[in-house]
Amino acid sequence: MTWWPVGASLFASNIGSGHFIGLAGSGAAAGIGAIAYEWNGMLMVLLLGWLFLPIYIASGVTTMPEYLQRRFGGRRTQLFIAVLSLFIYIFTKISVDMYAGALFIQLALQWNIYLAVVLLLSVTALYTVAGGLAAVIYTDAAQTAIMLAGALTLMGFSFAEVGGWNALMEGYAAAIPSIRVPNSTCGVPRDDAFHIFRDPVNSDLPWPGVIIGMSIPSMWYWCSDQVIVQRSLAAKTLTHAKGGSLLAAYLKVLPFFAIMLPGMISRILYTDDVACADPELCKQICGNPVGCSDTAYARLVMELLPAGLRGLMMAVMIAALMSSLTSIFNSASSIFTMDIWKSFRSRASEWELMIVGRVFVLVLVVVSVLWIPVVQASQGGQLFIYIQSISTYLQPPISIIFLMGCFWKRTNEKGAFWGLAIGLLVGCIRMLLDFVYPAPLCYEEDGRPGVLKYVHYLYFSILLSVITLVVVVVVSLATEEPGQEQISRLTWFTRFDPVEPKENVLTVEQSKQETSNGKACHHRKDSASSVSSVQSPSRLMSALYWLCGMERRRAGENNPVTPPAPEQANCSLEEKPRLQLIVNVNLIICLSVTAFIVGYWG
Repeated sequence: MTWWPVGASLFASNIGSGHFIGLAGSGAAAGIGAIAYEWNGMLMVLLLGWLFLPIYIASGVTTMPEYLQRRFGGRRTQLFIAVLSLFIYIFTKISVDMYAGALFIQLALQWNIYLAVVLLLSVTALYTVAGGLAAVIYTDAAQTAIMLAGALTLMGFSFAEVGGWNALMEGYAAAIPSIRVPNSTCGVPRDDAFHIFRDPVNSDLPWPGVIIGMSIPSMWYWCSDQVIVQRSLAAKTLTHAKGGSLLAAYLKVLPFFAIMLPGMISRILYTDDVACADPELCKQICGNPVGCSDTAYARLVMELLPAGLRGLMMAVMIAALMSSLTSIFNSASSIFTMDIWKSFRSRASEWELMIVGRVFVLVLVVVSVLWIPVVQASQGGQLFIYIQSISTYLQPPISIIFLMGCFWKRTNEKGAFWGLAIGLLVGCIRMLLDFVYPAPLCYEEDGRPGVLKYVHYLYFSILLSVITLVVVVVVSLATEEPGQEQISRLTWFTRFDPVEPKENVLTVEQSKQETSNGKACHHRKDSASSVSSVQSPSRLMSALYWLCGMERRRAGENNPVTPPAPEQANCSLEEKPRLQLIVNVNLIICLSVTAFIVGYWG
């Protein structure tokens, strides 16, 4: 892939329908603070292109759990990360995007929310199942243009309706609902609504947490999540991958203007609905007693746009949902089949892996649908805050493991595993406490345990990262050093080592099979040994094979059913000097833009 579909796909994978609904809702409820996540992501996607991706390319891996298996040896860390990644997809990605997309359709068409979920999944499955990664990336690139066109159009209508920039600045502070719970701050806009860096003790987004606590889970998402990294690994060269990261970073400037500010305008225009502060009234308006701020973006679409453009925005939201879900389904299927299923069935054929991946996606969808009610009721009805809080409980230990594995050669398997295990145990305890003791509404007394009441989730992210880091360092130093085969071309300092076969880091099953075949560096073709011929399939079966992405030879000939040989990984880090100069100059420009906008709104 060239740089532009990679960059567009990186952006589209991040800006799903949950992002539209959640970011606009956060702006309506709390101001521009949540945009810090977007601008933090600008820095992290650049770290991916310039620091992490050269290591991944040099190692020749195809999934992130596979990188950990090669870097540390053994299989337990690889399996741990694979299973955890799938849980994160359920908690913070699939269920959130399905809920957000269904919420939009429910408001637009007055459909039942679960009927809307079924419709969205059916449409998404049509090309996800048949297409594979290439189809997903190119579709994402096209949908990015649709999303941006629709979002910028709605932004123009929103500013025209509210009366311009000055009217937004003045009107937001006065957007107080007429019906509120007496003697409370419910429905009153924050005084620091137009600042990113807020009070370190009493605010909803304390500035030390924004700088440090926000960056650590963001590093996992942009630098070691399969959904994101898989797209960068599909680039033609390292330079194209860097160009994709730059394009995604530049595009991430736009959500502030195209999503966040329209959400704030929605509060001004429809204060009593979007900013409702009475639980019973909120339940009547949007069916959610904890708040209706997540309806901010959909309300703008339905009220401001004429019929034709309203249809365009419906297409935008569905495109956003499909971009996000197809990316997640593709990556989740890859992780489950390659890192979990093949660990237990090392001789699984290509056909078996394909079927298992499809069935697993269906299971993933069912579990995610069942999780939707939890999403709906969490974090005071603010979808974006739910996403970020769950991320800070599960993602920091993974970020630390990848960071140490990539940049500290002394990190070994025992240190990585126990750091991950202890860090996730602590994070899961905090997450369970969050579900058991939900945040009180603004008029209720906070009777939660102190670890919830006084430790903000961004501060907890810092604490969790420190705990994981200490365990990794102590255990690694107390145990044996990693072997040379676990370091060569697998860290930043060894990425230029000569390419050599890494037989010693293969799993036990692979080693036995490679030895029996007398080969050291080639993949197997299991189907050819077990099937000698295939009959001409019926039209129904041919359609099924095509839908599943599997080619079968039609013939009465005795042709074996042999899947195509996998492509050899491109491990080259060479870059053309002129192109390298161009991307490095753009790196400096992009970092300068990021520093300016963060400083201006800080």
